[in-house]
Amino acid sequence: MFAAPGWLRDFGLTAWLLVGVALMIAGAVWLMSLTATIVLPVITAGVIASVMAPLVGWLARHRIPRPVGAILILLAVVALAVAVVVAVLASLTSELGSINGHLAEAKSTIAGWLQDLGIAAGDAHEATNDASSTTTDAGNALLSGLATGIDALSSIVFFLALTLLSLIFLLADGPKIRAWGERHLGVPKEVAHTIAQRVLEALRGYFLGVAIVAAFNAIVVVIGALVLGVPLVATIGIVTFLAAFVPYLGAWTAGTFAVLVALGGAGTDAAIGMIVVQLLANSVLQQMVQPIAMGAALGIHPLAVLIVTIAGGALFGGVGLILAAPLTSAAVRIAADLSKARAAENAAAVRAGAGAPRQAPA
Repeated sequence: MFAAPGWLRDFGLTAWLLVGVALMIAGAVWLMSLTATIVLPVITAGVIASVMAPLVGWLARHRIPRPVGAILILLAVVALAVAVVVAVLASLTSELGSINGHLAEAKSTIAGWLQDLGIAAGDAHEATNDASSTTTDAGNALLSGLATGIDALSSIVFFLALTLLSLIFLLADGPKIRAWGERHLGVPKEVAHTIAQRVLEALRGYFLGVAIVAAFNAIVVVIGALVLGVPLVATIGIVTFLAAFVPYLGAWTAGTFAVLVALGGAGTDAAIGMIVVQLLANSVLQQMVQPIAMGAALGIHPLAVLIVTIAGGALFGGVGLILAAPLTSAAVRIAADLSKARAAENAAAVRAGAGAPRQAPA
C-alpha cells in the first residue's frame, strides 16, 4: 500500500547517482588542486601532445623513431615560439611610447566628452581615472583567473620544465600510454577506443578552429585599421590574434584596446569606425567563419560553447575555460556513437531473430 511508484524510485535512484558523480568530480578536483604542481604541467602537455601527435606519427611512418621525432618536433616548436615571442615583445617595446601616448589622448578625449555633457572638469577627470583604474584592475583579475594554479608553482621555469618533460614522454610513448589508458577504462575495447579517439579529435579540432577564427579576426581588424588610418596597425593585429585564444573575454579586451588606440591616434570618427569593425569581426563575420572552422570539429551550438566555456572557467579556472568546449563536444559525440552502436546491435538482433526457423507447434 505504501510502496513508491516506479517512476519515483527511478527518479530517486538517478538523483543519488548524480549526487555520487558530483561528489566524485569534486573530490577529483580537490585532489588535483593539492597536486597542481604536477597536474597542471601534465594537463598542459597532454593538450599540446594531442595537437602535435600527428606530426610525430608522420615522422614515425617515415622510419624516424618516435623519441627522435618527438625531440625534433619539440625543438622546432620551441624555436618557433621563441621567435614569435621575441618578435611580439620587440614590436610592443618599440611602440610602447606610442601606445601610452595614444591611450593618454583617448583618455583626454573621453574627459572632454564628459565636460561637453555638463560635467565639471574635475569630476570628468576623476571619472576617467576611475574607469582607467577599474579597467586595469579587471585586466589584472582576468589574468590572475586565467593563471589559476600556475601562481602556486614555485616558478614558471619549473612549470615549463615539467611541461616539456611530460610532453616528450607523451609524444614519444603516446600510443603505448593511450593503449594502457583504454585497457583500464573499465569498458569494452571498442568503446574505450571510441572515447579516446573522440577526445583527441575534439581537442585538435577545437584548437585548429580557434587558430582559424583568430587569424580571420586579425585580418579583418588590420584591414579596417588601415582603411581608417589608425596607427599601430601591426600591434593591433598581434593583440587581436593572441587575445582570440582566450574564449570570448579576449575578443572584448582586444577590441577595447583597438578602439582606444583609434580614438587617441586618429580621432572620434576612426574610433567609431573601429567599433563597427570590431562588432563585424566578432559577431556577423565571425558567425560566417566559426561554423565552418569549428562546427564540423565540435558539433555543438555556439550558445552551448558559450555556456560551457563560462561555466568551466568559473568552476575550474583557466583549465576549465580552455577545455570545457572540446570535452563537452567529445562527450556529445561519444554518446551519439554509443547510441548508434546500440541501435545497430538491436537491429542485428532483430534480423537474426526474424531469420531463425520457426519450430513446429507441439
